[in-house]
Amino acid sequence: MTICFNHTIVAARDKRQSAEFLAELFGLPSPTPVGRFMAVALEHGANLDFADVPEGEEIRQQHYAFLVSEEDFDAIYGKIQSRGLKHWADPGRTRPGEINRNHGGRGVYFPDPSGHALEILTRPYGSDG
Repeated sequence: MTICFNHTIVAARDKRQSAEFLAELFGLPSPTPVGRFMAVALEHGANLDFADVPEGEEIRQQHYAFLVSEEDFDAIYGKIQSRGLKHWADPGRTRPGEINRNHGGRGVYFPDPSGHALEILTRPYGSDG
């Protein structure tokens, strides 16, 4: 059986702002309009399709985790720091301004413009044995 993840819709206050934030921070190609969405292309043919929510509608926070190389972690985390973005070593936000060293790698959590919890990590959970 061959099943590949293709896309998910990410609710946003401003789809262009949120899509551009992610693409620029991660060094990805600029978002492209696809119907009513702004699509950010990831590896392996997957997309994050950002969509505006109707005025007054609540956005439920979602968590999006991205496995990155050590070099990409350095580049992304450097941008997080240089921009003064809030970030934490843990999902409970009890260790502000830090990274973690879980699973033999590094990781950090930070919000996107719509309040979703983003995470970058260099080693998958459980990969340290």
